[in-house]
Amino acid sequence: MQELDHNKTIDLLNAIMEFELAGVVRYTHYSLMVTGPNRIPIVAFFKAQASESLLHAQQAGEILTGLDGHPSLRIAPMEETHKHSVKDILEESLNHERRALDMYKALLDTVTNASVYLEEFARGMIGQEEMHNLELKKMLRDFS
Repeated sequence: MQELDHNKTIDLLNAIMEFELAGVVRYTHYSLMVTGPNRIPIVAFFKAQASESLLHAQQAGEILTGLDGHPSLRIAPMEETHKHSVKDILEESLNHERRALDMYKALLDTVTNASVYLEEFARGMIGQEEMHNLELKKMLRDFS
């Protein structure tokens, strides 16, 4: 096994934590903006996404502090597009989930062959983000 790059790993975990916390805000905002006949299940979906983003941020923060890192108090930048149709919100969500997937892949690249635990964490998160991507793509199909 190779030596874990602690600084790079901590930086990535902080970026992930900031991004996941932005997801909490993003998905909470979306849950408030949904209108129309399918509002109830879509609101429930976005509230669940917000809760999951908070859990992911907490998980990343626990690992980060376990590595003697200091968790950031920031959240990743977010753009307000002022587009609130269900289709627009789902497309923005898909873009967000794609970026999250890329971040977890970067973490996996950094920790591979250096930490079994961190590798497994990254792989598990990649799996979850891939599922979110698939789910959002399915939700968007009827809007094509």
